[in-house]
Amino acid sequence: MEKSLDCLLCGSCVADILCRPVPLDVAIGGGTLIRTEPLEVVTGGIVNNSGIAMARLGMKVGAFTYVGRDEWAKLIRGRLEREGLDCAGLLEHPTMPTSTTVVLIDPSGERSFAHCVGAPKSMDRRLFLDHLDLFARSRMTLIGYYSLMPNLEGDLAEVLAAIRTTGCQTALDSAGSGGSMQPLDKLLPHLDVYVPSLNEASKQTGLGEPQAIIERFRGCGAPGLLGVKLGSKGVLLSPAANEYIEISVVAPPGPIVDTTGAGDCFYAGLLTGLLRGLDIRSAGMLGAAAGACCITALGASAGIRGFEETAKLAGIG
Repeated sequence: MEKSLDCLLCGSCVADILCRPVPLDVAIGGGTLIRTEPLEVVTGGIVNNSGIAMARLGMKVGAFTYVGRDEWAKLIRGRLEREGLDCAGLLEHPTMPTSTTVVLIDPSGERSFAHCVGAPKSMDRRLFLDHLDLFARSRMTLIGYYSLMPNLEGDLAEVLAAIRTTGCQTALDSAGSGGSMQPLDKLLPHLDVYVPSLNEASKQTGLGEPQAIIERFRGCGAPGLLGVKLGSKGVLLSPAANEYIEISVVAPPGPIVDTTGAGDCFYAGLLTGLLRGLDIRSAGMLGAAAGACCITALGASAGIRGFEETAKLAGIG
C-alpha cells in the first residue's frame, strides 16, 4: 500500500484546561480563592502534542485513538483538522468520555495535573489489529503512553509485531511512573525507536546511569534507536550497541512559559528528522529545538515553529 502518511500517532488524546499561575509549593487547602489568568482550553496527550508538532514541521500525520461523544471530542477533532492531521482514525467511543486534564501551572512553568483517563484507556489488541490498514498507510507510528494503557500493554508485543509486518516502523513513549520492565522487556525487540525520560527509565530498570539503562534495554533485544531524555542535561541517544551520541540542550527562543509537552515535542522533532533522512545527531538536535520552542508558550503546541525555523534554532539549517 502507498505510504500516504509519515507518522500515525496513537493513544493518549486529551482536552487540557490550563490554569496559571497556581502555587505548587504549598497546599491549596479547602475554601481557597486563587486569582489566575483566564483559563485556556487546548489539546494534550501524545496524539495532539506530537501530532501537531510533526504537522507543523512539515510531516503528513494521522491520529488513531478514541474520543467520547461530547463537546471535548468536537474541540479535539476541530483542532486536529485545522492543523492538517488525517482524522480517519479518530474514533468515537460509544460510552466512555473524552480524556480531560486540568493543568495547574506555577509561575516557573512547572505543572501538576488532575486527569480523567477517559476513552483512550479502552484501546486494546483487537482495535489495533482491526485497523492495520491505517498503519499500512504510514511510514512510522508513535504510541503512547507506556504504563498508562492497561487494556493494551499485555498484548502490545503482538500488536507491535503486527504493525511492523505492514512496513510501518514503531516508536513508543512513556509517561507517569514509567511502569516496569514487564512487559517492556517483551516490547523492546519490536521497537525501532524508544527514548523515555530518565525518571521513567530509572523506574523501569532500577538503574540511574543513562548508559547502563540503555545497555539494559539492549539486553532485552532492542534493535533500534534507544535513548534517555535528561531534562536540562539534554538527551543521550544510542543508534547501536556501544554507540552513544550526546544531544545538548537548545536555548529556547523566548522566556520559559510552560513545560507541558516538551518531551512529546522532542519526540516529534526526533522522528521528523529521522523521516526526513537526517543523521541521528541532527535528528536529535531537531528534537531538542522542538522541545525548546514548546516551552515558550502556554500549552504543548502553541510555541511550535515550522521546520526551517526549528532547524535553524537547532543549528542544522
